[in-house]
Amino acid sequence: QEQLVESGGGLVQAGDSLRLSCVVSGLSFSNYGMGWFRQAPGKEREFVAAMSWSGNTNYAVSVKGRFTISRDNDKNTVYLQMDSLKPEDTAVYYCGADLWVVEPHKAVRYWGQGTQVTVSS
Repeated sequence: QEQLVESGGGLVQAGDSLRLSCVVSGLSFSNYGMGWFRQAPGKEREFVAAMSWSGNTNYAVSVKGRFTISRDNDKNTVYLQMDSLKPEDTAVYYCGADLWVVEPHKAVRYWGQGTQVTVSS
């Protein structure tokens, strides 16, 4: 059974860093594109970052230069390093997986349960 499990969220102050992890099971991880999305209260889920099966990356404008997505195929894990966090980064962060690539405005086949990130000012 396919499963995506996020971890690493928490409460931090503006300017701090966090690293989120998403461990994947039940999929041929190396064949899957991985992505991070977030949803703030009262807002729609939005794209944050993605890495294709081949390592190509894509970032939302709002996080480019502050967030870094990476993956470890040996550990079936995708990471999101978040630096210089801002209060507006506060949201539930979800990882998603789809065959070969995750695209910002297309449906994603598999989702994790989410992890809360709260950034205080």
